[in-house]
Amino acid sequence: MFVGVQHSSDPGNCNSDLIAKVAYSRWLDETFTPETSANGDFQGDCRLGSNLVWEASDYLRDVTQDSRVNNTPNNRTQKNVFRTGPVLTLRMGAVDELQLSAAYENTEFREPEQKDGERYSGAVAWNHFFSPSFTAGLSASVDQSELDTEEEFDRATISAPFTKAWAATSVSGAAGYGQIESSLQNSSPREYEAFVGNVLLVRQINVTTEFELEASRELTDQTSDFDARFDDFIFNLDQTSAVEVSAVRLGFNNDLGGASTFDIGIFANRSDYLDIGIEEDGAGIDAAFRRPLTGQLTWTTGARYELFRYSADDTEDDVLRVNTGIDFQLNRQLNFVSRVGYEKRTSDVVSREFAEAWVLVGVQYQFR
Repeated sequence: MFVGVQHSSDPGNCNSDLIAKVAYSRWLDETFTPETSANGDFQGDCRLGSNLVWEASDYLRDVTQDSRVNNTPNNRTQKNVFRTGPVLTLRMGAVDELQLSAAYENTEFREPEQKDGERYSGAVAWNHFFSPSFTAGLSASVDQSELDTEEEFDRATISAPFTKAWAATSVSGAAGYGQIESSLQNSSPREYEAFVGNVLLVRQINVTTEFELEASRELTDQTSDFDARFDDFIFNLDQTSAVEVSAVRLGFNNDLGGASTFDIGIFANRSDYLDIGIEEDGAGIDAAFRRPLTGQLTWTTGARYELFRYSADDTEDDVLRVNTGIDFQLNRQLNFVSRVGYEKRTSDVVSREFAEAWVLVGVQYQFR
Protein backbone atom coordinates (compact mmCIF):
# COMPACT_ATOMS: atom_id res chain seq x y z
CA MET A 1 0.00 0.00 0.00
CA PHE A 2 1.37 3.44 -0.85
CA VAL A 3 0.54 7.13 -0.94
CA GLY A 4 2.19 9.41 -3.49
CA VAL A 5 2.34 13.16 -4.05
CA GLN A 6 3.60 15.37 -6.89
CA HIS A 7 4.03 19.15 -6.83
CA SER A 8 5.60 21.77 -9.10
CA SER A 9 5.74 25.41 -8.10
CA ASP A 10 4.70 28.20 -10.44
CA PRO A 11 7.65 29.78 -12.29
CA GLY A 12 9.10 32.64 -10.30
CA ASN A 13 12.11 33.78 -8.32
CA CYS A 14 12.13 30.37 -6.63
CA ASN A 15 11.20 27.11 -8.37
CA SER A 16 10.77 23.57 -7.10
CA ASP A 17 9.67 20.10 -8.21
CA LEU A 18 8.74 17.30 -5.82
CA ILE A 19 7.75 13.68 -6.46
CA ALA A 20 7.44 11.45 -3.37
CA LYS A 21 5.92 8.13 -2.34
CA VAL A 22 5.52 6.46 1.07
CA ALA A 23 4.67 2.75 1.18
CA TYR A 24 3.65 0.28 3.87
CA SER A 25 4.38 -3.42 3.30
CA ARG A 26 3.18 -6.56 5.04
CA TRP A 27 4.49 -10.06 4.34
CA LEU A 28 2.28 -13.14 4.14
CA ASP A 29 2.36 -15.25 7.32
CA GLU A 30 4.38 -12.44 8.97
CA THR A 31 7.59 -13.76 7.37
CA PHE A 32 9.16 -10.35 8.01
CA THR A 33 8.19 -7.46 10.25
CA PRO A 34 5.91 -4.94 8.44
CA GLU A 35 7.97 -2.05 7.08
CA THR A 36 7.53 1.52 5.89
CA SER A 37 9.58 2.71 2.90
CA ALA A 38 9.88 6.00 1.01
CA ASN A 39 11.14 7.31 -2.33
CA GLY A 40 11.37 10.97 -3.24
CA ASP A 41 12.99 13.43 -5.65
CA PHE A 42 13.20 17.15 -4.92
CA GLN A 43 14.90 19.85 -6.98
CA GLY A 44 14.71 23.57 -6.29
CA ASP A 45 16.50 26.83 -6.89
CA CYS A 46 16.21 30.47 -5.90
CA ARG A 47 17.64 33.43 -7.81
CA LEU A 48 19.65 35.64 -5.44
CA GLY A 49 20.73 38.14 -8.08
CA SER A 50 21.03 38.61 -11.81
CA ASN A 51 23.91 36.09 -12.02
CA LEU A 52 23.63 34.06 -8.81
CA VAL A 53 21.36 31.06 -8.17
CA TRP A 54 21.24 28.86 -5.09
CA GLU A 55 20.33 25.25 -5.88
CA ALA A 56 19.17 22.40 -3.64
CA SER A 57 18.23 18.79 -4.31
CA ASP A 58 17.33 15.73 -2.29
CA TYR A 59 17.11 12.10 -3.42
CA LEU A 60 15.48 9.60 -1.07
CA ARG A 61 15.56 5.93 -2.02
CA ASP A 62 14.99 2.51 -0.52
CA VAL A 63 18.06 0.75 -1.93
CA THR A 64 19.36 -2.81 -2.03
CA GLN A 65 22.41 -3.33 0.16
CA ASP A 66 23.78 -6.32 -1.80
CA SER A 67 22.46 -7.43 -5.20
CA ARG A 68 23.49 -11.04 -4.40
CA VAL A 69 21.01 -11.29 -1.52
CA ASN A 70 17.24 -11.76 -1.83
CA ASN A 71 15.14 -8.59 -2.03
CA THR A 72 13.74 -8.66 1.52
CA PRO A 73 13.60 -6.01 4.28
CA ASN A 74 16.81 -7.47 5.73
CA ASN A 75 18.62 -6.51 2.51
CA ARG A 76 17.24 -3.01 2.06
CA THR A 77 18.12 0.33 3.58
CA GLN A 78 17.02 3.92 3.05
CA LYS A 79 19.52 6.22 1.35
CA ASN A 80 19.13 10.00 1.44
CA VAL A 81 21.40 12.29 -0.58
CA PHE A 82 21.00 16.03 0.09
CA ARG A 83 22.97 18.53 -2.01
CA THR A 84 23.00 22.34 -1.94
CA GLY A 85 25.17 25.21 -3.08
CA PRO A 86 25.49 28.38 -5.20
CA VAL A 87 26.02 28.70 -8.96
CA LEU A 88 27.46 31.97 -10.30
CA THR A 89 27.18 32.60 -14.05
CA LEU A 90 29.17 35.41 -15.71
CA ARG A 91 28.75 36.41 -19.35
CA MET A 92 32.07 37.27 -20.98
CA GLY A 93 30.98 38.87 -24.17
CA ALA A 94 28.29 37.72 -26.56
CA VAL A 95 29.40 34.08 -26.98
CA ASP A 96 31.36 33.15 -23.82
CA GLU A 97 30.17 32.20 -20.36
CA LEU A 98 32.02 31.45 -17.12
CA GLN A 99 30.31 29.42 -14.41
CA LEU A 100 31.54 28.96 -10.84
CA SER A 101 29.84 26.57 -8.43
CA ALA A 102 30.30 25.04 -5.00
CA ALA A 103 28.26 22.44 -3.15
CA TYR A 104 27.87 20.54 0.07
CA GLU A 105 26.47 17.01 -0.11
CA ASN A 106 25.36 14.79 2.76
CA THR A 107 24.52 11.09 2.41
CA GLU A 108 22.82 9.14 5.18
CA PHE A 109 21.67 5.53 5.42
CA ARG A 110 18.92 4.20 7.67
CA GLU A 111 20.91 1.14 8.76
CA PRO A 112 23.64 2.07 11.28
CA GLU A 113 26.14 -0.42 9.84
CA GLN A 114 26.22 1.50 6.54
CA LYS A 115 28.72 4.33 6.25
CA ASP A 116 27.30 7.87 6.02
CA GLY A 117 29.35 10.54 4.28
CA GLU A 118 29.83 14.24 3.61
CA ARG A 119 31.14 15.71 0.36
CA TYR A 120 32.46 19.18 -0.46
CA SER A 121 32.93 20.13 -4.11
CA GLY A 122 33.81 23.05 -6.33
CA ALA A 123 33.85 23.52 -10.09
CA VAL A 124 34.69 26.09 -12.73
CA ALA A 125 33.43 25.84 -16.31
CA TRP A 126 33.84 27.90 -19.48
CA ASN A 127 31.30 27.57 -22.28
CA HIS A 128 31.52 28.96 -25.81
CA PHE A 129 28.36 29.39 -27.92
CA PHE A 130 29.47 28.47 -31.43
CA SER A 131 25.90 28.79 -32.65
CA PRO A 132 22.38 28.84 -31.15
CA SER A 133 22.40 25.02 -31.39
CA PHE A 134 26.00 24.17 -30.47
CA THR A 135 27.87 24.85 -27.22
CA ALA A 136 31.19 23.45 -26.00
CA GLY A 137 33.78 24.32 -23.38
CA LEU A 138 36.07 23.16 -20.58
CA SER A 139 35.34 22.23 -16.97
CA ALA A 140 37.41 21.39 -13.91
CA SER A 141 36.05 20.10 -10.60
CA VAL A 142 37.38 18.80 -7.31
CA ASP A 143 35.63 17.21 -4.37
CA GLN A 144 36.45 15.55 -1.09
CA SER A 145 34.19 13.02 0.62
CA GLU A 146 34.66 11.75 4.15
CA LEU A 147 32.82 8.77 5.63
CA ASP A 148 31.88 8.57 9.27
CA THR A 149 34.63 5.96 9.64
CA GLU A 150 37.15 8.76 8.79
CA GLU A 151 37.88 7.18 5.41
CA GLU A 152 38.42 9.83 2.71
CA PHE A 153 38.12 10.02 -1.06
CA ASP A 154 39.64 12.93 -3.01
CA ARG A 155 38.56 13.32 -6.62
CA ALA A 156 39.55 15.65 -9.46
CA THR A 157 38.03 15.76 -12.94
CA ILE A 158 38.87 17.72 -16.10
CA SER A 159 36.37 17.44 -18.93
CA ALA A 160 34.99 19.06 -22.07
CA PRO A 161 31.19 19.49 -21.89
CA PHE A 162 29.10 20.02 -25.03
CA THR A 163 25.53 20.33 -26.30
CA LYS A 164 24.28 20.08 -29.87
CA ALA A 165 20.76 20.13 -31.29
CA TRP A 166 19.31 19.38 -34.72
CA ALA A 167 15.73 19.34 -35.96
CA ALA A 168 14.95 15.87 -34.57
CA THR A 169 18.04 15.06 -32.50
CA SER A 170 19.82 16.47 -29.46
CA VAL A 171 23.02 15.31 -27.80
CA SER A 172 24.78 16.55 -24.67
CA GLY A 173 27.48 15.31 -22.36
CA ALA A 174 31.13 15.60 -21.40
CA ALA A 175 34.36 13.68 -21.92
CA GLY A 176 37.50 13.92 -19.84
CA TYR A 177 39.95 12.54 -17.31
CA GLY A 178 39.31 11.65 -13.70
CA GLN A 179 41.52 10.84 -10.72
CA ILE A 180 40.56 9.58 -7.27
CA GLU A 181 42.64 8.93 -4.18
CA SER A 182 41.33 6.71 -1.41
CA SER A 183 42.65 6.92 2.14
CA LEU A 184 41.47 3.86 4.03
CA GLN A 185 42.07 3.07 7.65
CA ASN A 186 45.39 1.41 8.48
CA SER A 187 46.64 1.55 4.88
CA SER A 188 48.56 3.88 2.58
CA PRO A 189 46.61 6.15 0.19
CA ARG A 190 45.85 4.63 -3.20
CA GLU A 191 45.41 6.59 -6.41
CA TYR A 192 43.45 5.65 -9.53
CA GLU A 193 42.77 7.39 -12.83
CA ALA A 194 40.49 6.72 -15.78
CA PHE A 195 38.65 8.16 -18.74
CA VAL A 196 35.34 9.56 -17.47
CA GLY A 197 32.35 11.11 -19.15
CA ASN A 198 28.65 11.01 -19.91
CA VAL A 199 26.37 11.39 -22.89
CA LEU A 200 22.64 11.80 -23.47
CA LEU A 201 21.30 11.35 -27.00
CA VAL A 202 17.61 11.87 -27.82
CA ARG A 203 16.36 11.14 -31.34
CA GLN A 204 12.79 11.61 -32.60
CA ILE A 205 12.60 8.73 -35.09
CA ASN A 206 9.09 9.63 -36.25
CA VAL A 207 5.97 11.28 -34.86
CA THR A 208 5.25 8.27 -32.62
CA THR A 209 8.69 6.89 -31.63
CA GLU A 210 11.54 8.42 -29.64
CA PHE A 211 14.96 6.84 -29.08
CA GLU A 212 17.13 7.70 -26.07
CA LEU A 213 20.70 6.70 -25.22
CA GLU A 214 22.24 7.59 -21.87
CA ALA A 215 25.68 6.53 -20.64
CA SER A 216 28.04 7.53 -17.86
CA ARG A 217 31.38 6.55 -16.36
CA GLU A 218 32.64 7.96 -13.05
CA LEU A 219 35.20 7.48 -10.32
CA THR A 220 33.37 7.78 -7.00
CA ASP A 221 32.31 5.98 -3.82
CA GLN A 222 29.08 4.40 -2.53
CA THR A 223 27.78 7.63 -0.98
CA SER A 224 27.28 9.27 -4.40
CA ASP A 225 23.88 9.66 -6.10
CA PHE A 226 24.88 7.55 -9.13
CA ASP A 227 22.28 4.90 -8.24
CA ALA A 228 19.59 7.60 -8.13
CA ARG A 229 20.51 8.84 -11.60
CA PHE A 230 20.70 5.27 -12.99
CA ASP A 231 17.96 3.28 -11.24
CA ASP A 232 19.22 0.04 -12.82
CA PHE A 233 22.54 0.35 -10.95
CA ILE A 234 23.13 -1.17 -7.48
CA PHE A 235 26.06 -0.33 -5.19
CA ASN A 236 27.32 -3.18 -3.02
CA LEU A 237 27.15 -1.31 0.28
CA ASP A 238 29.07 -4.05 2.09
CA GLN A 239 32.21 -2.89 0.27
CA THR A 240 34.03 0.32 1.22
CA SER A 241 36.31 1.35 -1.59
CA ALA A 242 36.94 3.77 -4.39
CA VAL A 243 34.74 2.49 -7.19
CA GLU A 244 34.68 2.98 -10.95
CA VAL A 245 31.04 2.90 -12.06
CA SER A 246 29.73 2.62 -15.61
CA ALA A 247 26.16 2.48 -16.87
CA VAL A 248 24.44 2.62 -20.25
CA ARG A 249 20.76 2.52 -21.17
CA LEU A 250 18.97 2.47 -24.54
CA GLY A 251 15.28 3.22 -24.60
CA PHE A 252 12.45 3.38 -27.12
CA ASN A 253 9.27 5.27 -26.22
CA ASN A 254 6.35 4.54 -28.52
CA ASP A 255 3.02 6.40 -28.75
CA LEU A 256 0.55 3.86 -30.13
CA GLY A 257 -2.32 6.33 -30.42
CA GLY A 258 -5.40 6.71 -28.28
CA ALA A 259 -3.16 7.47 -25.26
CA SER A 260 -1.64 3.93 -25.44
CA THR A 261 2.13 3.68 -24.98
CA PHE A 262 4.77 0.97 -25.21
CA ASP A 263 8.25 1.58 -23.78
CA ILE A 264 11.23 -0.77 -23.92
CA GLY A 265 14.73 -0.35 -22.52
CA ILE A 266 18.02 -2.25 -22.61
CA PHE A 267 20.62 -1.53 -19.94
CA ALA A 268 24.02 -2.65 -18.66
CA ASN A 269 26.26 -1.50 -15.82
CA ARG A 270 29.48 -2.33 -14.01
CA SER A 271 30.94 -1.48 -10.61
CA ASP A 272 34.69 -2.04 -10.19
CA TYR A 273 35.75 -1.79 -6.51
CA LEU A 274 39.29 -0.63 -7.06
CA ASP A 275 40.88 -1.13 -3.64
CA ILE A 276 39.76 -4.75 -3.33
CA GLY A 277 39.87 -5.77 -7.00
CA ILE A 278 36.36 -7.19 -7.49
CA GLU A 279 33.81 -6.45 -10.20
CA GLU A 280 30.03 -6.76 -10.37
CA ASP A 281 28.16 -6.60 -13.68
CA GLY A 282 24.48 -6.26 -14.46
CA ALA A 283 22.52 -6.26 -17.71
CA GLY A 284 18.91 -6.59 -18.68
CA ILE A 285 15.83 -5.53 -20.57
CA ASP A 286 12.50 -4.10 -19.41
CA ALA A 287 9.24 -3.26 -21.13
CA ALA A 288 6.01 -1.52 -20.12
CA PHE A 289 2.64 -1.23 -21.89
CA ARG A 290 -0.14 1.20 -20.98
CA ARG A 291 -3.60 1.27 -22.54
CA PRO A 292 -6.76 3.21 -21.54
CA LEU A 293 -9.83 1.00 -21.14
CA THR A 294 -12.32 3.79 -20.43
CA GLY A 295 -12.11 7.49 -19.70
CA GLN A 296 -11.09 6.71 -16.12
CA LEU A 297 -9.60 3.18 -16.21
CA THR A 298 -6.14 2.35 -17.59
CA TRP A 299 -4.51 -1.07 -17.87
CA THR A 300 -0.75 -1.36 -17.35
CA THR A 301 1.58 -4.34 -17.63
CA GLY A 302 5.34 -4.75 -17.52
CA ALA A 303 8.20 -7.26 -17.50
CA ARG A 304 11.89 -7.11 -16.62
CA TYR A 305 14.81 -9.54 -16.95
CA GLU A 306 18.23 -9.02 -15.33
CA LEU A 307 21.49 -10.95 -15.38
CA PHE A 308 24.09 -10.39 -12.63
CA ARG A 309 27.73 -11.56 -12.67
CA TYR A 310 30.02 -11.50 -9.63
CA SER A 311 33.79 -11.84 -9.92
CA ALA A 312 34.31 -12.44 -6.18
CA ASP A 313 32.91 -15.99 -6.40
CA ASP A 314 32.55 -16.32 -10.20
CA THR A 315 28.77 -16.79 -10.11
CA GLU A 316 25.73 -15.64 -12.10
CA ASP A 317 22.14 -14.85 -11.12
CA ASP A 318 19.02 -14.37 -13.27
CA VAL A 319 16.03 -12.32 -12.09
CA LEU A 320 12.63 -12.20 -13.83
CA ARG A 321 9.87 -9.77 -12.80
CA VAL A 322 6.36 -9.36 -14.25
CA ASN A 323 3.44 -7.19 -13.15
CA THR A 324 0.03 -5.98 -14.27
CA GLY A 325 -2.65 -3.72 -12.86
CA ILE A 326 -5.42 -1.14 -13.23
CA ASP A 327 -5.29 2.61 -12.55
CA PHE A 328 -8.48 4.52 -11.74
CA GLN A 329 -8.38 8.30 -12.25
CA LEU A 330 -11.08 9.86 -10.09
CA ASN A 331 -10.30 13.39 -11.31
CA ARG A 332 -7.37 15.41 -12.67
CA GLN A 333 -5.60 15.35 -9.30
CA LEU A 334 -6.48 12.01 -7.67
CA ASN A 335 -5.45 8.62 -9.02
CA PHE A 336 -5.90 5.13 -7.50
CA VAL A 337 -3.37 2.43 -8.42
CA SER A 338 -3.47 -1.38 -8.14
CA ARG A 339 -0.81 -3.94 -9.14
CA VAL A 340 -0.07 -7.64 -8.84
CA GLY A 341 3.34 -9.04 -9.61
CA TYR A 342 5.69 -12.01 -9.52
CA GLU A 343 9.47 -12.20 -9.13
CA LYS A 344 11.76 -15.21 -9.48
CA ARG A 345 15.53 -15.52 -9.03
CA THR A 346 17.72 -18.41 -10.16
CA SER A 347 21.39 -18.62 -9.21
CA ASP A 348 24.56 -20.69 -9.28
CA VAL A 349 24.24 -20.50 -5.47
CA VAL A 350 21.08 -22.32 -4.33
CA SER A 351 20.66 -20.19 -1.19
CA ARG A 352 20.17 -17.08 -3.35
CA GLU A 353 17.20 -18.51 -5.25
CA PHE A 354 13.64 -17.43 -4.41
CA ALA A 355 10.17 -16.81 -5.84
CA GLU A 356 7.77 -14.11 -4.64
CA ALA A 357 4.28 -12.88 -5.48
CA TRP A 358 3.08 -9.43 -4.37
CA VAL A 359 0.05 -7.14 -4.39
CA LEU A 360 0.14 -3.33 -4.29
CA VAL A 361 -2.60 -0.72 -3.90
CA GLY A 362 -2.08 3.01 -3.59
CA VAL A 363 -3.25 6.55 -4.15
CA GLN A 364 -1.47 9.42 -5.90
CA TYR A 365 -2.32 13.11 -5.56
CA GLN A 366 -0.97 15.87 -7.80
CA PHE A 367 -1.04 19.47 -6.62
CA ARG A 368 -2.00 21.90 -9.37
